[in-house]
Amino acid sequence: MERRFNDSLMRIARQARGWSQTELSRKSGVSQGYLSKLENGMIDPLDDVVDKLSASLAFPRTYFFEPDHISGLPVSVHSMYRKKASVGQRAQERLEAEINIRLMHIRRLLKAVEFETELELPSLELEEFSMEPEQIAALLRRTWEVPSGSLRNLVAWMERAGIIIFHADFDGLAVDGVTVRQPGLPPCVFLNRGQPADRQRFTLAHELGHIIMHRLPSPSMEDEANAFASALLMPADDIKRALGKKVTIQKLAALKPVWRVSMNALLYRAKTVGAVTPNQAQYLWRQMSALGYRRAEPPELAFQPEEASILSELLRIHLEDLGYSIEDLCASLHVYEADLKRIHSLPGKSGAPHLRVIQ
Repeated sequence: MERRFNDSLMRIARQARGWSQTELSRKSGVSQGYLSKLENGMIDPLDDVVDKLSASLAFPRTYFFEPDHISGLPVSVHSMYRKKASVGQRAQERLEAEINIRLMHIRRLLKAVEFETELELPSLELEEFSMEPEQIAALLRRTWEVPSGSLRNLVAWMERAGIIIFHADFDGLAVDGVTVRQPGLPPCVFLNRGQPADRQRFTLAHELGHIIMHRLPSPSMEDEANAFASALLMPADDIKRALGKKVTIQKLAALKPVWRVSMNALLYRAKTVGAVTPNQAQYLWRQMSALGYRRAEPPELAFQPEEASILSELLRIHLEDLGYSIEDLCASLHVYEADLKRIHSLPGKSGAPHLRVIQ
């Protein structure tokens, strides 16, 4: 059966380039009215129009005839993903396009492998189980048998539970992370590679909280995910012992590389667990502001981001075990080589033993 032109994928390609319909019209030579009718599914394009769109957007012609359904951003830019500042419409469209293209790729890459999970990923709705985020974080640590103290390599723990993590360049978008759950795919978390490693870890824990606690949105979900992340990364009893009887800027700096969270997160947690009074916390925050640590913490305390392995291993399996060439991989993913190398790190590195080639 001949496939039809997918108007949704055309829109995603345009948004991925950051163009309006007017800009695409100017670059392709196709009238804006014609493009509008195409994106609204009102007409099927002529062959020469498809060729013009393919050339101007730099997507293979085959891409426009794939049957993928496109997902919008989860719920809203205000609730389902963490944001540093307001996100404009054009930026939202680019983010939506970036996520959908990566989901298209992972959907195709997973067809060649058996995807096994080592750890259970519970679903614990707060109201249903009458639990607080801190209790759920503690329960998850026990379920996964995480040792007490600092949670080393959160990425590895989440991948063992079947969560696929993408480090993406959001190109200046004021977004830390976003979680997408689609039928037929494992939970997918997109992290902004441009953020410091400590913020990436907190964002990742925050998104894990959404995956476990929030099937449906609620007004309090962001605060709940923050509370979960803080408790997961800094269990109350463990962090109180580490903080000791007197919390100082120097102690926060010394604990940052051990607990692999920001000094600000450590201080906030110290206040939450009662290691400092509200007045002491305010005094320390004023000190940190005076030192410039509220904007950027000392660079000598920075550490390397945790690297995800599932996507890299999927690419390695195709290029090595299955004998794909770069050209074959591009054809399979319906992308040109320049975008393949922009989106993915090639070649992949081994490190995800729960992936096996389908025999």
